[in-house]
Amino acid sequence: MGLEYNNSFLWFVIGYGLIILMMGAFYSKKVTSSEDFILAGKSLGPIVLMGTLLATWVGSGTVTGGPNSIAYSNGLWPAIGYVIPSLIGITILLLISAKIRNYGKYTVSEILEIKYGSFARILSLIIIVLAFVGIVSYQYQGLGFILHVSTGISVETGTIIGAVLIIFLATIGGLMSVAPTDTLSALIIFLGLIIGVPVILGDIGGFDHLVSSVETERLNLFGNLNLLQVMGFYIPVLFLLLGDQNMYQRISASSSDKTTKLGISGWIIGMLISTPLVAVLAFSARYYFPDLDPGMALISTSLVLPTAIGGLLIAAVTSFIVTTGNSYLLSSATNITYDIYGKYINPKATDKQKLVFTRVLIPVLGLIAYLLTTYFPTVLTVQMYAYTVYGAGITPALLGVFLWKRVTKQAGISSMLAGVVSTLIWEFFDTPFNINSSLISIPIAILVLVIVTLLTSKKQELFDYRKDDLIANQK
Repeated sequence: MGLEYNNSFLWFVIGYGLIILMMGAFYSKKVTSSEDFILAGKSLGPIVLMGTLLATWVGSGTVTGGPNSIAYSNGLWPAIGYVIPSLIGITILLLISAKIRNYGKYTVSEILEIKYGSFARILSLIIIVLAFVGIVSYQYQGLGFILHVSTGISVETGTIIGAVLIIFLATIGGLMSVAPTDTLSALIIFLGLIIGVPVILGDIGGFDHLVSSVETERLNLFGNLNLLQVMGFYIPVLFLLLGDQNMYQRISASSSDKTTKLGISGWIIGMLISTPLVAVLAFSARYYFPDLDPGMALISTSLVLPTAIGGLLIAAVTSFIVTTGNSYLLSSATNITYDIYGKYINPKATDKQKLVFTRVLIPVLGLIAYLLTTYFPTVLTVQMYAYTVYGAGITPALLGVFLWKRVTKQAGISSMLAGVVSTLIWEFFDTPFNINSSLISIPIAILVLVIVTLLTSKKQELFDYRKDDLIANQK
């Protein structure tokens, strides 16, 4: 079957777009301070928190990259297993959520500065922007795929339109408007997937018929991948999630510790439902479209479904892509505002000046993200690069703040440098031996953190002891 397009889907996309634009405009009126813009006034309830956590995490990286691309290209079971690192990461965040919330910081860079000093703050800013702008770029591509199947316009033109929509929504209302639209997005994606999967399997003739129609190797535990390749997909997901500033900001934006735990628990349930359903739909695409850009696998199945269901699925995918793009664009702009503008360029900036600067900066970063879409060949490629840069450069040092009191300033900075430099070197040489850079750079970052801490902690303790003794003598 050839890949056609369905003009009727455009109405679903437009309808969803109008709804979130109206919601965004409504909630943007409640923004009166930078805390409202970045942390929604710390007012998120459990349902909204669950929705915004789920919708932010399950974006284009899931419905066009991640389990979608793996299911189509490599096999069903490694795609379903893609949920495992997310569940591990979410559980760890649940355990330390009270500490995260009580830190009361806008950015991960601020947290790192408290433990490791001002250089760590600047270094983390660079890493975060490198990673998050990359993540935003493939959200644009995801919308380009959707507009292609719904209008017939080229993916390139659709990508430009997607970029404009995401940049606009991120600019007008910040997290105050993004969080409620996230909740709507979570509801729509569940409806689309829960209805779409049974209908697709019914059209194919059942799951058994689908299985009998694909190559046997794609039904192995690892599909057509080996263990190292599977780990190369899973490890970046885990380490991005454990240090993802978006998740830390949303946890900090909840109204109470109880709300946080309820919201994160709902997030776990949402992942257990959504990821396997995405994998099954993308795997089913091979039955209809055996020669397709992997990024379009799940989206292409909408063309086989009845228009009403296919349109709902398209609207669902659109919703997750848009909200993830908004969130990562807002997050990277927040970093620059507070870690550069507010600290060095204009230390006396008022709250209103910071808010205006953030809103001006978002379109600039959005344009840079668009330029990245011309560099990486596939969604999965840029996804793994962005995840690894962040997971190796930020996460080990960040977890050290919450989980290891002994970790030292020298260790944190050394780990961050080792993680990002080893990632960039491995990617520069085009991943030698076909080993994902995460399997090299993340272990290096962890080892450096541990070794340097062991080598410097006694010196730090001695310094602190002498400092306390000096203060006591002066008194």
